[in-house]
Amino acid sequence: MDSYFLLKTAHILSATLLFGTGLGTAFFFWMAHRRGDIAAIAVTTRHVVLADWLFTTPAVIAQPLTGWWLMQRIGYDFSQSWLQAALGLYLLAGLCWLPVVWIQIRLRDLAQAAWRSGAALPAAYHRLARLWFALGWPAFIAVLATFWLMTRKPVLW
Repeated sequence: MDSYFLLKTAHILSATLLFGTGLGTAFFFWMAHRRGDIAAIAVTTRHVVLADWLFTTPAVIAQPLTGWWLMQRIGYDFSQSWLQAALGLYLLAGLCWLPVVWIQIRLRDLAQAAWRSGAALPAAYHRLARLWFALGWPAFIAVLATFWLMTRKPVLW
């Protein structure tokens, strides 16, 4: 089988995992959060953190590696404006995702503690949940825009 085909498939699959896992875990966390059931929130945040480690993290690593290898294979260079924009958006999404990872771990821990003690979720949980939500939007939009750039490859400047 052609190595280009395998590389491109790996790049597309890792992009799919990155986007799909991010969207899926965000949906399930947000729905549990909105419901307000501390037990459901505790279980969901535990699964969200696990999914990020199992699926999102490897995809985050695979994307630039497979992208670099594809560039080398095809002969693209960094001077192409669509590629520069895509890399900038990838970095923007990553800058949003890194604090989100910490926030999700903290949300998990706060929800677990509240669930075990029978207490209400603390104010810190609600502040972090709002920040998690706010950071998700630019990352989501950046990934969508990156998909557009990667499929269209427009000349931007």
